[in-house]
Amino acid sequence: MVDQSEQAWRVLSRRYGAQLCFTPMIHAKMFCDERNLRYRQEVWSTGEGDRPLIVQFCANEPEALLEAAKRVQDHCDAIDLNLGCPQHIARRGRYGAFLQDEWELIHKLNKTIEYARMIERAGAQMLTVHGRIRDQKGHNTGLADWEQIRCVKEAVNIPVIANGNILYFEDIQRCLEATGADGVMSAEGNLYNPALFANHNLPIWTMAQEYLDICQTITTKNAYIRGHLFKILRPALPFHADLRERLANANYLQEFCGLVDELKKRIVQIEQIDDSQLEHGTQLVSVPVDENGIKQYPYWICQPNVRSIVNFNPPVSNILSTREDTSNNDNDHSEDTIDFSNNFLG
Repeated sequence: MVDQSEQAWRVLSRRYGAQLCFTPMIHAKMFCDERNLRYRQEVWSTGEGDRPLIVQFCANEPEALLEAAKRVQDHCDAIDLNLGCPQHIARRGRYGAFLQDEWELIHKLNKTIEYARMIERAGAQMLTVHGRIRDQKGHNTGLADWEQIRCVKEAVNIPVIANGNILYFEDIQRCLEATGADGVMSAEGNLYNPALFANHNLPIWTMAQEYLDICQTITTKNAYIRGHLFKILRPALPFHADLRERLANANYLQEFCGLVDELKKRIVQIEQIDDSQLEHGTQLVSVPVDENGIKQYPYWICQPNVRSIVNFNPPVSNILSTREDTSNNDNDHSEDTIDFSNNFLG
C-alpha cells in the first residue's frame, strides 16, 4: 500500500497476527536513482523482527527491477512485482494493472507471454489475486470475485494469495474455503483494524496509541502517521469535527499523541466507558448485526469501512452470501491513500 505499510505499521500488524508483511509499493527506477536518495529513505526501512518481508516494486524496465531487487535482496524474503495497481498514476507511468495491455513488456520482465501461467513459468514463486477488474477502484470498488480467484488457483501450481472482502476475522476462513487459496491478504481491512488477524476489535485509541508508541522508536513520515490515524479514528471523527481538523493540520508526533489522548478522554467521559475491560483484547459480548450482516460496533471501536456496491458489466459474482449489499474493504482512497497490498495471514 503506497505510504501505508511502512515499517512502523508492519511492526503493529505483526503484533496482531500478520504472518507476512509487504512494504509499500516502491518505484524501482526512482529507488535506484542515486540523485533521489530521499525517496529511498522514505519508502524503505526495516529492522529486527521485520521478517518475513516481501518488497513490492512497480516497474516497466527489466534492468531497473533487477537492480532494485538486488539492493534489498539481503534484507527481505521475496520481491513482488505489482501488476495490479489500477490508479491513473499507474496508467501514466505504464506500470501496475496497465501492464496487462503490454504483454510484450511483461514478457521482458517475466521471460514469457501468458498471464497467470506466464508469471508462474517466468519464475514467480507466489501469486496474489485481487479478484477485481481494473475499473473497480475508488468508490466503484465493489466486491471482489472469489470465484475468479479460485479459477486462478486451479490454473497454477504455485501458492496463491486471495485478497478482497475481508471485513471480519471469520471472513478469512470463508475466503480460504471459497477460493482454495493458500493464504489471505488484507489491505484496507488491516488499515481500519490492525488487530483484524488476531480477531480483536479494540478501542480506536488503543490501536492509535500503540501505533504512535512504535513511531516514537521508528522514524516515520508525518504523512504516513496522519493517514493511518484518519483510518483508525474514522468512526469517531464525525462526532468530533474539531479533532478531525487538528489531525489534518498536525505536523509533530506529540501533536498526534495529544489529539488521540484528547479523543479518548472525551469518548470515555461521554459514553461512560470502562475501557479496562477491552484494553487486553476482550471481545464485546454482543454485537448487533444489520440485515446485510454488518456488525454494528460502537463508534469508538475499530471496525471496517463499509461502502455500497456498484453494479458492473460484466457483473461481479456475489460471493458474500450473507452480505449481499455490503462493500469490500481493500481499496480505499479517502484521505489521499492508495491501497495495494499489505499484510498476510496464511
